[in-house]
Amino acid sequence: MDLRIYLYNKPVSDIKALRTEVFIKEQGFENEFDEIDNKATHVLIYDGKVPVATGRLFSEDENGEEYIIGRVCVKKEYRDKKLGKRVIMALEEDARKMGGRRVSVSAQCRVQGFYEALGYSATDDLHDDEGVPHVTMIKTIRK
Repeated sequence: MDLRIYLYNKPVSDIKALRTEVFIKEQGFENEFDEIDNKATHVLIYDGKVPVATGRLFSEDENGEEYIIGRVCVKKEYRDKKLGKRVIMALEEDARKMGGRRVSVSAQCRVQGFYEALGYSATDDLHDDEGVPHVTMIKTIRK
């Protein structure tokens, strides 16, 4: 693989195409894009010229200590290559650089173990997002 990682301050066309492929076409979500996209930092991993993994980071905390990771996805044929982990690590590092102390994610319950392996802990917040069960998970990234 010829991997390159980029950060963007808006969802460029390759990010939109990848999220459409994974979340809308593959998983059946309808409400994929929202106003948060325009205030989030987006990470995008390419294999050569092919966009293969993405995610976003934003904060609604006035103090800039709490960050939220979301819209993490990996192109189907690139799963099991640890690209999701690389997306999370890049977003966590960006949050740290901006003074973040904690990050949270609204994870699909079926991938809860993925986040637990990266140091996230599930909360009691179980919720539904377009018919798919999710759990809020939190991680301290800086004391």
